[in-house]
Amino acid sequence: MTDPLLQQTLKGVFRLAAPETTLIATACVVFLFGCLHNRRWLWFVVSLLGVGLAAVLAGTVKTQMPPLLTASALIPDGAAEFVRWVSLITAAVLLFVSWAEVDRSNASEYYGCLLIAAAGVSLVGRANDLITLFLALELLSIPTYVLLYLPAKNKLNQEAAAKYFLLSVMSSAVMLFGFSYLYGLTGSTNLTVITDALTKAHTESLNPMALVGAVLVIAAIGFRITAVPFHFYAPDVYEGGPAGVVAQLAFFPKLAGFVALARLLGLLGADVRHIPFDANTQLPLLIWILAALTMCIGNVLALLQDNVRRMLAYSSVAHGGYMLMGIVIASSLPDATGQPGIGGVDALLVYLVAYGMMTIGAFAVILFLSTPERPVDSIDDLAGVGKSNPICAVAMTIFLFSLIGLPLTAGFAGKLLLFVGAFSAPTHTPAMRNLYQVMAVIAAVNAAVGAYYYLRVVGVMYFRTPLRPATRSRAVPTFLAAVALAGATLFFGIYPEPIVKAARKAVPVPAAPQKAVAETR
Repeated sequence: MTDPLLQQTLKGVFRLAAPETTLIATACVVFLFGCLHNRRWLWFVVSLLGVGLAAVLAGTVKTQMPPLLTASALIPDGAAEFVRWVSLITAAVLLFVSWAEVDRSNASEYYGCLLIAAAGVSLVGRANDLITLFLALELLSIPTYVLLYLPAKNKLNQEAAAKYFLLSVMSSAVMLFGFSYLYGLTGSTNLTVITDALTKAHTESLNPMALVGAVLVIAAIGFRITAVPFHFYAPDVYEGGPAGVVAQLAFFPKLAGFVALARLLGLLGADVRHIPFDANTQLPLLIWILAALTMCIGNVLALLQDNVRRMLAYSSVAHGGYMLMGIVIASSLPDATGQPGIGGVDALLVYLVAYGMMTIGAFAVILFLSTPERPVDSIDDLAGVGKSNPICAVAMTIFLFSLIGLPLTAGFAGKLLLFVGAFSAPTHTPAMRNLYQVMAVIAAVNAAVGAYYYLRVVGVMYFRTPLRPATRSRAVPTFLAAVALAGATLFFGIYPEPIVKAARKAVPVPAAPQKAVAETR
């Protein structure tokens, strides 16, 4: 006879995914009827209404924590809600940003794929099962392949789409291989069961195969977060892909990748006093090395770029290294109260939001200033923008200042939390504390290096004369998105409290033991 609690848990799973189901249903409508009416504005409005309806459901449909976490594929914790709202807001912003590059021939496919990708990111945030997590990540990846290939009109576009597709498929295979180790060791695909089993094993001796599985998963997710040495596809894809798609590609995979990594390492959705891969397993040291290499290599290679998109690609690599600091800090042992040190996963989430605003905003400016007659490819193409389009120049300057981490910008708030966390992370040995402080110093030096190539762009915009006459773009929605993102970057730089509070709510607190059931597969 089936356990009543198990039945209640399984029924509640569908309720937990109501907003994501709405996004996918809207995408299906757009796909099905897009061949009948190829009007761009129609599918833009329908997609925007779908995002709005999903947001209404997210705010009104009440969900409860499943009675049996060990049988639930989805979980409605604070991190899940945080990721859901970030993905919904980002989807709405990207609809406006992409207006300039969507034409009548591919509007329905473009907007439909964007909605499905947003649903995939949201489901990653609440996944509590290896199978659900993998499917959610693929729900993000597969539409991205289509979006990269839709406007593939030259060899550069086709090369970008092919490289991302092939390397993404390889990373998915590596991830499944890592998942097979975790399943084989614990006998379950449920993340709660896996975390509990590995934590209990760690009290005696953690199986080396668990570390092998974790390393494989980190390698696979490293592709999505552009961590060194899995970053080499980024410059070519950023240069050859459509600007609106690249804006999505720069943020959605990073958001999904870091949240997935935090869940798999037991840093979200678990009792943070007992994590399976703490400092004693040497796994945080591996992530420390990845963070340092990613920051240094990303910033050094960005210095050498004359193409603004390739520069932003290596900038994205460097910022992936900053975000890895949050994972390293969160993996340190909590203090005596059982609470994690400041600047761990909460700082990572704050930085992810700030990174999304400034990176998507920068690509929105590039997209608005680009026309078929005068595309913005090299940094020199931005010469004279301060005079020809002062509003866009100011917005771009705000985004670049935020990428540097200057005060009164959202990027400063994120970096500050990470740096404070590195200096205050609770550890058991002075050696580990020194290691975290060295990591903060490396990050600070890299931030100073990054200031050079960001300020170079500002100088070109304001102190150089344009090489070609400026052209006027009519993509008003793209312009409005860029201005709104610039305003948000300043607002949350001056008053970051709303994002910080939301991120703090997403960080788990010591949880009561959950009733276990038989193995669920």
